[in-house]
Amino acid sequence: MKEKDMQTTLTSTNASAGVSSRAVPLLCAALFGAFLIGFIGMAPIDAVHNAGHDYRHSMGFPCH
Repeated sequence: MKEKDMQTTLTSTNASAGVSSRAVPLLCAALFGAFLIGFIGMAPIDAVHNAGHDYRHSMGFPCH
């Protein structure tokens, strides 16, 4: 195999590995964030709900 062909193969393999290795943590973070927002937003415990509500206001995120 020529050196240029080998370099092209390695580059394309590394590029596809980079995308998949970033997708899993990104998906996990998105699911975790959605869980936290859903849990805090619908929490039956007033202290948890109010803390999340106050934090959203402090960050400038509209919630009403």
